[in-house]
Amino acid sequence: MSKVTPLYDRILIKRVEGEDKTAGGIIIPDTAKEKTQIGVAVSVGNGKLNDDGSIRPMNVKVDDKILFGKFSGVEVSFGGQDYLILREDEVLGIVE
Repeated sequence: MSKVTPLYDRILIKRVEGEDKTAGGIIIPDTAKEKTQIGVAVSVGNGKLNDDGSIRPMNVKVDDKILFGKFSGVEVSFGGQDYLILREDEVLGIVE
């Protein structure tokens, strides 16, 4: 598989799998599952390009677990895997 490095302030994310059961033990069918809003940063760009031409470094690092909006980013597939590419501005927080 070839390596993908996002440009500027973009982040390549692999979504974390959601739960198969509720807290009460009820199994959730695949058709009723929602996509999770938590993912792991697989690759990050160099940083945001400022108006003066300088680059502001990224706050998100590879392997950070991040929280993002429900409709954020662009879904892409390559190498048989599904990923999400979004801008650092779309990241709501880093999960520790």
